Amino acid sequence: MTIHSSHPFADPPSARDAVRAFRGRLASAVTLWTATGERRPAGLTVSSLMVANGTPARVLALIDPLSDLADALAFSGRAAITVLEQGQERLAEVFGGAAPAPGGAFRQAAFSDTEWGPVPTGAVTWAGVRLESAAEVGWSQLVTCVVEHVVTGEGGAPLVHHRGRYPRLG
Repeated sequence: MTIHSSHPFADPPSARDAVRAFRGRLASAVTLWTATGERRPAGLTVSSLMVANGTPARVLALIDPLSDLADALAFSGRAAITVLEQGQERLAEVFGGAAPAPGGAFRQAAFSDTEWGPVPTGAVTWAGVRLESAAEVGWSQLVTCVVEHVVTGEGGAPLVHHRGRYPRLG
């Protein structure tokens, strides 16, 4: 048996996606988007987003068009966006599809229902949004949402994603 210093299932460097590597070097906050679908709620972690202030304010995000969230958002026309905090790495991994979720992702934490979608109970910072438009951009779906409700509280440090890890700020 030989122990290698590299990940045994990682793509060789020549096969890696250079754009994905570039994006991974842009540190960004991790948000959890949830929406109520036709049969059940759906959720997805999203780091590719921006907030555009205005009247009304909007959130623009890139989501996976094949995700359950994309279907639920199209069905309900609404979503809840929670800014995850340090200590919620496991929840981010579960909703990102990178960790197992026995019983389903929504059984991994307590959630409170809102008119926009489920929000982790005790969430300090979250927004309720209404879908305004969706368009294909590359391999993603660009969704533009109108901000209808905002809660900002004094919480801990946001969960940040950088190069596949969750480094602590400060």
